[in-house]
This record gives sequence, C-alpha cells and structure tokens, in this order.
Amino acid sequence: MSTDLSTEAPPERPGPAAWLLTQLVRGYQLVVSPWFGPRCRFYPSCSAYAVTALRRHGAIKGTWLAARRLLRCHPWNPGGVDHVPAKGSPAPAEGCHHLDGHQTAA
Repeated sequence: MSTDLSTEAPPERPGPAAWLLTQLVRGYQLVVSPWFGPRCRFYPSCSAYAVTALRRHGAIKGTWLAARRLLRCHPWNPGGVDHVPAKGSPAPAEGCHHLDGHQTAA
C-alpha cells in the first residue's frame, strides 16, 4: 500500500534565531504566565500564537506576526479566533474572526 506524502506539509523546523525566540516564549509560558492565569482575549493565546508563528515563519516574519498580535490585544478589541496564517499565504488582513463567526476590520 503506497501513500502519497506530497500533500503533507513538511515538519516545521525553525532556524537558530527562531528557536531561541521560541524558547524565550516557552519560558514565559512556563514561569510567568501561570502567575497571571488565562487573560488572553484571543484563541489561541498570544504566546501560543507567537510560538506557532516563529516555528512556521522563522524569526523575522514570526516576530512581526507576534508583535502585530500583541498590539491588537487591548481592552477595546473584542478578541476572537485568530490563527497564524499558513506559510506562503499573503499577510493576514487586519481584524480577526470572532467566535460567533463575524469578522471585524481594524
């Protein structure tokens, strides 16, 4: 039985800078975040978004995506579902997809 592996995405392997930044975020998740409890208004949380962005897009674009996400995390933003864009896709549009299905512009 043969399986076609051409449609599967390759494993995400960050470069050394992205790996180091990912470890810093993971340190935050393990040491600092438990002291404050779940406060993120987005799903996935901002730190989980940052780890995924760094692993998927590398240090430069991953940091840019994570910084944009953190700048959107404020009391006047309703939050919602905001996944990291796929590698090779255009930059995400401003705004986010809310849990109830509607989308807002920034």
